[in-house]
Amino acid sequence: MKSYQKMRTAAAQPSGCRLEEEGAAPRAAGRGKLAPWWVGSRLLVAAVLLSGVTVWVLRQVSRGWHLPAPPPKCLAVPQSHRFDCYPERRVVVTQELCESRGCCFVQGPAGSERGVPWCFYPRDFPSYALQSLNQTALGMAGLLVRAEKAYYPRDVEALRLDVHFETDTRLHVKITDAANPRYEVPLEVPPAMKRAENPIYSVEFSREPFGVLLRRRATGTVLLNTTVAPLIFADQFLQISTALPSPFLYGLGEHRTNLLHSLDWITLTLWARDVPPTESFNLYGAHPFYLVMEQGGDAHGVFLLNSNAMEVALQPAPALTWRTIGGILDFYIFLGPDPNMVIQQYQQVIGFPAMPPLWALGFHLCRWGYGSSNETWQTVKAMRNYQIPQDAQWNDIDYMDGYRDFTFDPDKFASLPSLVEDLHKHGQRYVMILDPGISSTNPHGSYWPFDEGLRQGLFINTTQGQPLIGQVWPGFTAFPDFSNQDTHQWWLENLRLFHAQVPFDGLWIDMNEPSNFMDGSEEGCPPGDLDSPPYTPAVLGDSLYAKTVCASAKQSASVHYNLHNLYGLMEAKATASALIQIRGKRPLIISRSTFPSQGRYSGHWLGDNQSQWKDMYYSIPGLLSFSLFGIPLVGADICGFSGSTSEELCTRWMQLGAFYPFARNHNTQNEKAQDPTAFSPAARTAMKDVLLTRYSLLPFLYTLFHRAHLQGDTVARPLFFEFPQDVATYGMDRQFLWGRSLLVTPVLEPGADAVLGYFPRGVWYDFYRGSAVNSSGETLKMSAPLEHLNLHVREGSILPTQKPGITSEASRGNPLRLIVALSQSGTAWGDLFWDDGESLDTFERGSYSYLVFNVTQNVFSSTVLHASAEATYVIIDTLSIFGVREPPSKVLLNGQEKPFSYLDSQVLTVSGLGLGLSQGFSLRWL
Repeated sequence: MKSYQKMRTAAAQPSGCRLEEEGAAPRAAGRGKLAPWWVGSRLLVAAVLLSGVTVWVLRQVSRGWHLPAPPPKCLAVPQSHRFDCYPERRVVVTQELCESRGCCFVQGPAGSERGVPWCFYPRDFPSYALQSLNQTALGMAGLLVRAEKAYYPRDVEALRLDVHFETDTRLHVKITDAANPRYEVPLEVPPAMKRAENPIYSVEFSREPFGVLLRRRATGTVLLNTTVAPLIFADQFLQISTALPSPFLYGLGEHRTNLLHSLDWITLTLWARDVPPTESFNLYGAHPFYLVMEQGGDAHGVFLLNSNAMEVALQPAPALTWRTIGGILDFYIFLGPDPNMVIQQYQQVIGFPAMPPLWALGFHLCRWGYGSSNETWQTVKAMRNYQIPQDAQWNDIDYMDGYRDFTFDPDKFASLPSLVEDLHKHGQRYVMILDPGISSTNPHGSYWPFDEGLRQGLFINTTQGQPLIGQVWPGFTAFPDFSNQDTHQWWLENLRLFHAQVPFDGLWIDMNEPSNFMDGSEEGCPPGDLDSPPYTPAVLGDSLYAKTVCASAKQSASVHYNLHNLYGLMEAKATASALIQIRGKRPLIISRSTFPSQGRYSGHWLGDNQSQWKDMYYSIPGLLSFSLFGIPLVGADICGFSGSTSEELCTRWMQLGAFYPFARNHNTQNEKAQDPTAFSPAARTAMKDVLLTRYSLLPFLYTLFHRAHLQGDTVARPLFFEFPQDVATYGMDRQFLWGRSLLVTPVLEPGADAVLGYFPRGVWYDFYRGSAVNSSGETLKMSAPLEHLNLHVREGSILPTQKPGITSEASRGNPLRLIVALSQSGTAWGDLFWDDGESLDTFERGSYSYLVFNVTQNVFSSTVLHASAEATYVIIDTLSIFGVREPPSKVLLNGQEKPFSYLDSQVLTVSGLGLGLSQGFSLRWL
């Protein structure tokens, strides 16, 4: 028996923050106009003013200083509402520098809260005024005018405002130069055809200073309030701030953080960079999207469609400031009202993720440093010998000849084609790495990829029009310009030629930030505002070209300054197209660098992590964040990439990793092996068992991916998505759900034989035994020996499972077992999507089966809503029903009595059904 011990659970509350709004949103002061900047009672302002002056004077006296006191208008601004007027890093901000910008300077006392800006905007800082506002077919259009110049060069004096009521739950706000065209992200977005008829939001404007106030009609909650700080729109510095309705904010990737962001004066930078996941660094991808949970359980999301280098400053007001150094301010706001709907609405704009092949959801194995194709082959054979599930074998860059793309080492990897042939004979697949950097130093005529790319002019160029040469693994390299459609054809031709030698099944596109071992190029970068802009966000390396190519480099669509964050997306798009044309099947592509809409073309792994317990923990908020970003096929390197793992860590990580949507064990060279066959019999058995559990759940997981592809559902899901009324779930990132039904509670610390897990209100059933936990919303302590992963099924769910094989191909022909978890009212629901697992567009072409399962009043029914030939090859053999309170006297299948078993744990099992998947049926227990 499993023992559960109740523990106290504190609600998720960031330090110093409460869920209630605290004066963050000013109210309308008359029709169509807001009170500027902050609104509060005069008594409060006076109190703050007097106390602030007193403290300041006493402090100066104690220091022996004789500086004048800050103006009263500056001391009137509470610390949490101070918006940074001088965000430049590595600058000692003096009173003289600050006041030269027209801002307040109030130096914090010794020991004061870190991060509070000393230089901040006064309430009357000049901003834009809304000069005109007119109705349009889709909403409103306005003109914003600035009377006084801001302090960054090439300030734009007149801006065009477009506000489109695109749907009842989506608002589009766009601010750009009224007179001159500017770069806009070349992302396909759905055009608005008509104005929303019944929007669940209302929009108000402040005329001077200009600001937008967005409210949720049902609650009156203010979702956006941009009057809290001035709008700045210069050629290379765009800044806009908003108050937030609560401190519960998520998203804004890619970073290594908790799932729930701290608002304690944190700055998050978005600029794709090759760096092992490290706290506070800008990482591989850029996702300018956030989700906020509001008081009462509603949610909304905000997407800034901008691909330039940017940073997002968070502060405890609560408030947020966007700063970007190019493009336009192009916002989409999604009103939900629940978090699942927010993410669906976001993906309606950026595109729904591709449906992966079934084999992509199996277990993948890789390492850098196999050394040869024969050693790789031996690992595959060892996995088969122990009957450990594996769908795909991968190789890192050591398979290449001199690290050159589209080659393989003729000596060490001579048997690679034979290895791939053997994998295919055993129902397995082969995936190889591919870097964008193309070797540029080979004798002319000896390396077609470079020669042909050079001939066609397909590489990123310097400002002088010559290929920019950097350095990556093969040495000096050129970088394909994937913004050029001709490059896509060249990429296809290279892949087709290599596929004829090594018939790979998927591609792993790495180093595509793009990464460069040099800063800029072999010649450095030219002087100018692109490589050294007036303002540089807080990027790692303090330069836009640190370990990448020059921002001034020329590409077909624009300069790299604008396109850098899109490089991985554009390569993924070219790669997906090529694989579809070569193989004629659904592709598997895993990319390191990502941008919104990436899920349409690839999955993602979380990069070069380390074999440490904290890295295992951080993988959970990582994969949950990418679920928010519309990239459900995501996972981390199981057991860690860098460093040497331990048997305990790897066992626990294999248990967690078996529930990553994308499950791959991968490690670096010169470290001991960490595939399951490398460990003791006990650890190997534990790893095998959890992989078999994953494989048994492939029908359920595959159906979740279908729903993601069809309507933008998440696969790995934070608890608060399903329990938005339960504030205790808001900060939880040590557990997660598959869909709405399966709760995963891994062990994340060494030496543990028990684990704490939170159970939201309701009944939860042990996945393995069917025993029930009836929770009122509690943290329980559960037994967790090294061989055990705690899994629980939510009441009211039906999970389709299957007898597992050692490949997904072997599994898919096995009988199905349906696990029914009855609600307290005796109901349950589930579904199953089934097709051939790899053909293109099966749903769109109608080549699939879709079944819905229901239970009500002791009757289970299976209804076939759509059928295909594939369903005739599979049978439903077993029904396991959890939560049957009384022993049945009989069970009837389509009216015919069937034998059954019933356990004291209230589990009813009916086996030997022998029902084809394509036929509906009903089962009643009396």
